[in-house]
Amino acid sequence: MSIELNCDLGESFGAYKIGNDEELIKYVDRVNIACGFHAGDPIVMDKTVSLAKEYNVKVGAHPSYRDLVGFGRRFLDASTKEIENDIIYQIGALHAFCLKHSIPLDHVKPHGALYNRAAVDFDTAMAIARGIKAFDRNLKMVVLCNSEMVRAAEMVGLKYLQEAFADRHYDDDGKLVSRKYSGAVIGDLNIILTRVKRMINDGVVESINGKEVKLNPDTICVHGDNEKALEITKNLNLLMKEK
Repeated sequence: MSIELNCDLGESFGAYKIGNDEELIKYVDRVNIACGFHAGDPIVMDKTVSLAKEYNVKVGAHPSYRDLVGFGRRFLDASTKEIENDIIYQIGALHAFCLKHSIPLDHVKPHGALYNRAAVDFDTAMAIARGIKAFDRNLKMVVLCNSEMVRAAEMVGLKYLQEAFADRHYDDDGKLVSRKYSGAVIGDLNIILTRVKRMINDGVVESINGKEVKLNPDTICVHGDNEKALEITKNLNLLMKEK
């Protein structure tokens, strides 16, 4: 199976613009659209879904903790029931715009701190998986390679896509290095292309400490808020076509 390219989009809010959605969407296979809890608003969601339809790109919900001020990158001590219902709520919000534009909702990918917690905490991962299944058992769950999210998706019977990151460093256990640490986000295009080639050809990525970590991604993500996102995405798109 060919490996897809995905991007987190729709992360502007009100008067604040983040990312270059109109250009990035031309070079990816699927997009993960913010649902209002960490970014995005009804106008932004409407516009981003419309763009996805225009460019025939698969649409996914990108739900998060309720952390608009912190862009969803702060851990919140939410109960599993809160997480499950917040997932349903946010999927429902984006699904409404998919109905408006007559485009199917394809997948769900948690955002930020919620994603990182679910990668290592099975109860959080299960709460997300239950929320997705409650809304629509046919939705795919986008999960970090080799994480607790994989186990949760399998446990509840969801189809899933294992994800790797082009522009993020990994630790020795295959988890993403926290953005709190310098160097967590990679901006050098040559390094990114080299890393993605190894992901595709060898099924490994080099950790921040130089250790080879095994992974088998179905989709590779570029963050829309990376200042070099467009350059990175264009080049990865060409790389994927070569494969």
